[in-house]
Amino acid sequence: MKTPEGLKPAGPPRRVLPEQLRWRCDPKLFDFETTAELEPLDTIIGQERALKAIKLGVELYGSGYNIFICGLSGTGRATTVKQVLERIQPRCAPAPDRCYVHNFQRPEQPRLLALPRGQATRFRKDMDRAIDFLRARLPQLFEDEKYHRARSRILDRYGGQEKLLLESFSEQLRKDQFALAEIGGVGTTVVPVIDGQPMPMDKLQELVTGGQFDAKQAQQIALRQEQLQKDFVTIYRKTLELQRAMNMELELLEKETASVLVHSVLEDMKEKYPHESVAEHLDAVAESLLDNLILFKAQQEREEAEASRLLPPGAAVVDPFRIYRVNVVLAHDEEGGGCPVVVETSPTYVNLFGTIQRTYDVRGLAHSDFMDIRPGSLLQADGGYLAINALDALSEPGVWKALKRTLTYGKLEVHGMLEWMVPFSASALKPEPLPVNVKVVLIGEAYLYDLLYAYEEDFKKIFKVKADFDSEMKRTSESLQQYPRLLRKLMQEDHLRPFDREAVAAVVEYAARRAGRQDKLTARFSDIADLAREASYWAGEDKSETVRWRHVEKALEERTQRHNLVQSKIREMMEENVLLIDVTGERVGQVNGLSVLEMGGYAFGKPVRITATAAMGRQGIINIEREANLSGRLHDKGMAILSGYLRQKFAQAKPLSLAASVCFEQSYSGVDGDSASSTEIYALLSSLAGLPLRQDIAVTGSLNQKGDIQAIGGVNYKIEGFYELCKAKGLTGEQGVILPIENVPDLMLRPEVVEAIQAGRFHLYPIATVDEGIEILTGVKAGERQPDGSFEEGTVNGLVDTRLRELAEGLRSYEARVE
Repeated sequence: MKTPEGLKPAGPPRRVLPEQLRWRCDPKLFDFETTAELEPLDTIIGQERALKAIKLGVELYGSGYNIFICGLSGTGRATTVKQVLERIQPRCAPAPDRCYVHNFQRPEQPRLLALPRGQATRFRKDMDRAIDFLRARLPQLFEDEKYHRARSRILDRYGGQEKLLLESFSEQLRKDQFALAEIGGVGTTVVPVIDGQPMPMDKLQELVTGGQFDAKQAQQIALRQEQLQKDFVTIYRKTLELQRAMNMELELLEKETASVLVHSVLEDMKEKYPHESVAEHLDAVAESLLDNLILFKAQQEREEAEASRLLPPGAAVVDPFRIYRVNVVLAHDEEGGGCPVVVETSPTYVNLFGTIQRTYDVRGLAHSDFMDIRPGSLLQADGGYLAINALDALSEPGVWKALKRTLTYGKLEVHGMLEWMVPFSASALKPEPLPVNVKVVLIGEAYLYDLLYAYEEDFKKIFKVKADFDSEMKRTSESLQQYPRLLRKLMQEDHLRPFDREAVAAVVEYAARRAGRQDKLTARFSDIADLAREASYWAGEDKSETVRWRHVEKALEERTQRHNLVQSKIREMMEENVLLIDVTGERVGQVNGLSVLEMGGYAFGKPVRITATAAMGRQGIINIEREANLSGRLHDKGMAILSGYLRQKFAQAKPLSLAASVCFEQSYSGVDGDSASSTEIYALLSSLAGLPLRQDIAVTGSLNQKGDIQAIGGVNYKIEGFYELCKAKGLTGEQGVILPIENVPDLMLRPEVVEAIQAGRFHLYPIATVDEGIEILTGVKAGERQPDGSFEEGTVNGLVDTRLRELAEGLRSYEARVE
């Protein structure tokens, strides 16, 4: 660029060295031909900080030491949690087996039994066998001849006493000419015998009224009838007492007959399961069995009748022995098996806390009992660890509140499916709460942790350990050797083709590009896995048994082509000058800025024209984007910093009498971020100095009030975006990008861009200050401040300072004339 006459030329600009453009992974670093020779990776890499926090959380037993794991998705958090917990093998108290049984005193409150590990399932089977044995054996006892003889003796004894009472009373009735008769609506009663026929008292009264029977004699008969009726009631009561006594004696006989067998069977179980709670339950079972021996009578007839009953499809047949069964809700192997690690991928209320199912009878009526209690994953993780997604737990109805309550009190209450949502649908069943000792691992994003910590009072009490998963890791010799083993693991799990050394190097370079720095590698292994799968696919399409460098590059190219439709449309509009971007020539107050657009996980650089105008006034710098409500907070901050820079640089000896406007041309959506603040100051300085800026150079960089250029994000996308536009419109050998010098270590440019820069067809200019950038854009020296406060003549800053002084004096003169 030719320096205008009378101005001091700028010195030669600093350029990025060829070796700084992209870090190259040397395939010779790997001492293998293909990844098939390696052992699969069996450790977690790049997450030392998070692993240390998780280890603390799982090994420190105390109230509230549950773990919240946060970090970017794609870093393998759920997989890592399961692997880490299984590898650490923390000391944890083995959880006992749990089962629910019928509560014979309060059926609506099922009783909880805790048994040593491995015994609950055996206890259930033994209980079933015991009941089935009694169902088969007890009816046989009641068919035994000895039982029948004893029963007959009781029946004969009480039958004889009843017969004696009735015969004595019947003899008295015959003597007094009375008899027992059945009268409708009254039942058995004493009536007189008239002319050999029993006659009710109301008929006798009709005869007296009709003059057919003597009234005095009828009165005597009535008095005697009343007395005999009282005697009959007395005798009837005595027969009822005899019957009750007989039934009690028969029941006692049945219990005595059955008790030996019942107690023998249940005593054997007591010896097998010597636990106080089990013994209490078995005693209650024995008492209930002996009180309900009717269940065992005529068992075969009842089963045949039940089988022949016509039932609708799906209707349940009621088991009369259901109350003696055992519902195992938590069972373990007797050997132990270590601490359970449960990853609940669908943390609904029912899946986490369990439920009480409803059983429907033949009439369609719903009911529930202890056998309908179903456990959830929280109980399955008892004595161990439960990992769930934090956002899912918060969004599922009722889950967060119940989880807090369970962790706070250490007790799990199982409710019906709708009880926690619809209060009036609650069942009468209230099982005994389950004591649980479980560490919960929530997996979520950092913003979610911050929100919960700030606004959820109980959160900080029950989740005291935070484990941050990083999205990147340092590039070391160790991590470089771990990446091939990671590919070997993917090859084994997903049946991929082996990668040769060049292909591994290409994957590692992609990992560095994803990390955004040459000395880092990405820890978002899901991205690496996707690339490996796609490269293996293209190797298959190429009929290659091994994944090579070209297959990795093919996978990257195809991925770009699948996602870059919007980018292609924007570039097409720029080529056709629908979107105005110059890549040659010079212009005052106009410069090319660089932005990054990200859509659906695909990011690309987009050049944008930024213009500035300046005039006399007191409005300062007007942000047109803000005036149109298109400016974000960070962009507004950048504009405020720009104003601060001008005041610090040019308004120490005079007021800043300026009315300037800055605009992102043809921008119809929101603008945010401060990475264009240096670009905006160049456009403004050009407008004030009247110096044209090179249009073949695009600029990116953040500005501070002291004029330093600060690092920005997405530098590779920005450079490549401007290169693609210059390539489409024609490379001149002069085009390039100005970038912050702190971003040089972030460069991981595509091979095509690197080749163009090394060939001199494209250029990168790293800068540290505004002055360095303005010299490159104008070809004029920036100019230093002199001891008297002025700037060197014939420099950019000198021209700007002179123009600002003219504006200040002109405004003061104008205001004086107006007044």
